[in-house]
Amino acid sequence: MKNFPPQRALWLTAWIAGLFCALVCAVMVVEHFAAATEDPWKSPQLLALKEKLAAEPNNQPLEKEIRRLDLQFRQKFRRRLALDRTGAWLLLGGALALALAAGKAAALGETPPLPQPKSDAGEQFLKQAARARGSVAALAVVVAGSLAVIVLVNTSVLPANMAGGQKPAGENGAEAAAVETAPTLSEFQANWPRFRGWDGGGVAAQTNCGTNVVWSSPIPAPGHSSPVVWDGRVFISGGTAAKREVFCYSATNGALLWQRAVENVPGSPAKAQAVPEDTTYAASTPATDGRRVYAIFGNGDLAAINLDGSVAWTKFLGPMKNVYGYATSLAVWGTNLFVQLDQGDTPAEGSRLISLQGASGRILWERSRPVPASWATPIVAEPAGKTQIITLANPWVIGYAAAGGEELWRAQLLESEVVPSPVFADGLVFLLSPGARLIALRPDGAGDVTTTRVAWTAEGDIPDIVSPISHDGLVFTVTGGGIVKCFGTADGKKFWDKFVDVDVDASPGIVGDRLIIVGKSGLLVMLRAGREFQEIGRCQLPDKFEASPAFAGGYIFLRGATNLYCLGPNGAK
Repeated sequence: MKNFPPQRALWLTAWIAGLFCALVCAVMVVEHFAAATEDPWKSPQLLALKEKLAAEPNNQPLEKEIRRLDLQFRQKFRRRLALDRTGAWLLLGGALALALAAGKAAALGETPPLPQPKSDAGEQFLKQAARARGSVAALAVVVAGSLAVIVLVNTSVLPANMAGGQKPAGENGAEAAAVETAPTLSEFQANWPRFRGWDGGGVAAQTNCGTNVVWSSPIPAPGHSSPVVWDGRVFISGGTAAKREVFCYSATNGALLWQRAVENVPGSPAKAQAVPEDTTYAASTPATDGRRVYAIFGNGDLAAINLDGSVAWTKFLGPMKNVYGYATSLAVWGTNLFVQLDQGDTPAEGSRLISLQGASGRILWERSRPVPASWATPIVAEPAGKTQIITLANPWVIGYAAAGGEELWRAQLLESEVVPSPVFADGLVFLLSPGARLIALRPDGAGDVTTTRVAWTAEGDIPDIVSPISHDGLVFTVTGGGIVKCFGTADGKKFWDKFVDVDVDASPGIVGDRLIIVGKSGLLVMLRAGREFQEIGRCQLPDKFEASPAFAGGYIFLRGATNLYCLGPNGAK
């Protein structure tokens, strides 16, 4: 090696760097397509267990085994993301080594030939240099091509122009919307206009309720969306690959007043994209402002339905890029609609927060989000006199100005797949980093507030699906396995910690001083929402429940797998 020419050593280094880059690219491309074609959520083993569970709905060990497999698949998914990140850094290092070595070798090649060269030495030198440059160029093309493939297969499939969609009937839809009267705050509070109530907190304005079944009505289509209620009407969504629909029931007697299919949406493919069976096409809860009801589906269709059942407008926001299926619910504030549309496996795949005018569907603003797919629903709150939209997705909690969408603050506090939604109470935002921490955050900062606005945290038996709830200076958490905890909002002091022996997917509600937990098997558990643990009672419903309860007019509305239920203090309404 002592007499090994420096130029040849550099060209050899460039070749090795190029081959290394090509190898890394090949591994990343192969792993990507393998992950895309070998969908772990369609595992024959898991599908067989789900079929068995459908035949044995009360088989608790079987449910736990399904949960274990689901966790295993999530871990595999996270490992693939880590491989992608590592491969990207390796590619960058290899490309830099290739460029530096090739550049240095080319520079050395410009050294004048020795005195009295052979007559054809210069020509031979030029040919060799040309061949070397050509070889390096070919390697560069291979690397660039591989990188292009990786970029293309990970590119967001969202339309470039998110403002596209069906316009409202008539030429003056926007002008009509401008003079439309917004519902008052008291109207919002008296009804249940969105997921977990008017502010997304899950606390009812009513002070009492009963658990007797007043009525039940069949649900024509599957879905996990929760009920929303406005002025004596109950709305839910449902759907399949063939048809997505919105349903309106009478809150008085459960009669189905109308059902409206969301179809012929401009830009939406005739064949709806597939969604995971467990999620369904109607996992997202609708929202209403008392003028229209808004619904979004797992294939990317968004619709506004007038209260008489006619279609006001539709838009296509998909196709959705979400490994578990899209499940974030809609939020309303005044006459505006907010859609948190988080997408993909990485922060660069088209995640958006969108504000639309309710009457016309016109996009008022949209903001890119530095996050991958999430499943939490945003809340709208007014801390420090500023109306904010507060959103969660790994790793950021972000507050946006509701009026113009400007980012006000952000905090890097979250891990894993973010499902539980935040709540705002006592001047604090309470949020869960799934399975890790309960966090109390002051939403009055600016910029990155990761280290400056966390009031307190708590750990141990933290939910990964069920959202927290806060009332009267307390915040409660409920795990999927039925562990309930009570903390003080001021300092995070734990008052009690109890196992209530119920499996839960739905987020709880509070009516008066009662904390109401809805179990998957139809078991309702009522606890005292106070500083001392007290169980008030239990009742059993003949259905399975994953949707969260709605409260309005002194009644509880529950969406089961087969029926919509109204519960009240008496057997009649």
